[in-house]
Amino acid sequence: MSPKPVVPRALARRDVELAVDYDRAEAGEKVAIRFVDALERAYRQIARHPASGSPRYAHELSLPDLRCRPLKNYPYLVFYVELDDQVAVWRVLHGERDIPAWMREQG
Repeated sequence: MSPKPVVPRALARRDVELAVDYDRAEAGEKVAIRFVDALERAYRQIARHPASGSPRYAHELSLPDLRCRPLKNYPYLVFYVELDDQVAVWRVLHGERDIPAWMREQG
């Protein structure tokens, strides 16, 4: 099977912008770039193997198709749903947040 396009929703794009801005301000440009590289690697993996993500939060949030994948070397989780023609990224959240509350946030 060929990879599906990974399409971040507006909240996911905002999450990434905030994380990059934070990394840039607190740790410098190189750390921010490495974060983006880790995110791109996660997106490529999700595109090739969308079912490989953890369904850990799916039941708690009543979203049976929800999956999450951690970023390597960063405390962030990518939350997504596989659709027929794409993988929709809903959020990119720090793993120490109140994930259920943040996932319910409307954007």
